[in-house]
Amino acid sequence: MAAMTKEERLRLALHGEAVDRPPVALWRHFPGDDLRPADLAAATVAFQRRYDFDFVKVTPASSFCVQDWGAEDRWVGNLEGTRDYTTYPIQSPEDWRRLRPLDPTRGALGAQLHCLRLIADELLGEVPFIQTIFSPLAQAKNLVSREQLLVHLRRDPDAVCAGLEAITETTIRFVAAACEMGIAGLFYAVQHAQYGLLSVGEYATFGRPYDLRVLEAARGLWLNVLHLHGTDVMFDLLADCPVQVINWHDRETWPTLAEAQRRFGGAVCGGLQRWDVVVRGAPEQVREQAADAIAQTRGRRFILGTGCVTPIVAPASNIRAVRQAVENA
Repeated sequence: MAAMTKEERLRLALHGEAVDRPPVALWRHFPGDDLRPADLAAATVAFQRRYDFDFVKVTPASSFCVQDWGAEDRWVGNLEGTRDYTTYPIQSPEDWRRLRPLDPTRGALGAQLHCLRLIADELLGEVPFIQTIFSPLAQAKNLVSREQLLVHLRRDPDAVCAGLEAITETTIRFVAAACEMGIAGLFYAVQHAQYGLLSVGEYATFGRPYDLRVLEAARGLWLNVLHLHGTDVMFDLLADCPVQVINWHDRETWPTLAEAQRRFGGAVCGGLQRWDVVVRGAPEQVREQAADAIAQTRGRRFILGTGCVTPIVAPASNIRAVRQAVENA
């Protein structure tokens, strides 16, 4: 079979059609560089130039969408590259009612749009790139802390819902602006659809309605990836979301790739365990696990990747092994 472009390969893979090889993508944080849009763009492009993946996930710090409400954070050495929050602007349930929608062209949101513009200048037409979007509930967590969010939504649900309205409206505005930068889709990160965090009823109230509104705003894009973060995820409750791909920690929690394909009509992304294999393993283990993932899916409706961000300490030899694994499929 003749070699395909990255977009051709992805579009066919999404629909379960034959491809020259399975698509593959890894993504990572760039702590320090994520403080400035030009540096984040340069680091993102350099990572892609080095490893030649089939799509690029743009990965800013999670605070990019809440800084303009007063959240503050810093990187203190987390090996995933994520930052710790130092200031939470929401202190009492009533503070949720004071949130107002933001202008996505200003502040930290505007800076991220600038980052996308710079990436488009380098990659548009060559490799699809998608923007990370955190769900409104995940953004709310970073405005108040994980523990206090649960207290507030159970103590004063109406106040939290008022805040979620402002967050959702801001996110929809940002998605519209990001679409103008040439993104192929969203990497939509849902962090609270876990049975260990919320009940099904709580997620139905504070998560799903807002998730669907944001995803509806991105319906015209062709490479929307739903990321279910954590363990014991509510996979079946989100399998009907309007996305083309679902990504989750498939090597650490239910369902397996094969089981997920029976429950979701789009493509699945995963197959590689981040810490034990991609970080601590050898290239041979990477290739073995990749081969197992391809066997589970028969290489159809499948993108090889990890269940979440690749840790910043992953050896270059293992990252190269991920990329090389699909060439031998």
